[in-house]
Amino acid sequence: MQPWQRGQGAPQPWQGQGGPSMLASHADRERAVDVLRAGFSEGRLDERELDQRVARACQARTVGELALLVADLPQGPVPLTSAAPVVPPTFLPAAVPPRTNGKAVGSLICGVLTLMTGGLTGLPAVVLGHAARGEMRRNGEGGDGLALAGLVLGWLSVAGWAVFLTVLVVAGIAGSG
Repeated sequence: MQPWQRGQGAPQPWQGQGGPSMLASHADRERAVDVLRAGFSEGRLDERELDQRVARACQARTVGELALLVADLPQGPVPLTSAAPVVPPTFLPAAVPPRTNGKAVGSLICGVLTLMTGGLTGLPAVVLGHAARGEMRRNGEGGDGLALAGLVLGWLSVAGWAVFLTVLVVAGIAGSG
């Protein structure tokens, strides 16, 4: 009776890679040699034992013979028992800053221009600043400082115009009466 036969001489159905009497393929032998080499690189085998087992793996006829050669070794990468080393921040990739909101930039420009335009760009600075801050909360964009600076300059301009117009109205009322 052949090793691949059981019972009354009839071939047994294929039992997957775990079937010990299944004939080994080249890929099976290569996998066994890879496991042996991994065991050697991890210090589980010495060089003499590696050479002996690799020679036996190359001559193995069945999957069962290969399984015996690697039975005392892990069949894949062994998980690390210690924590992975921490990479210093110097060697980590630089964090990409979020994109700056365009309305925040516009708000700051309008806020700065209030000094040169006599306060005419103050109201657009306020509108753009509030719109920019709302978009930044929703989208996670950057530029909050720009929008805030534009808002402050814009509101100062609006307040300045309000004071100026109030003084004009009070002076007009006081002068006519």
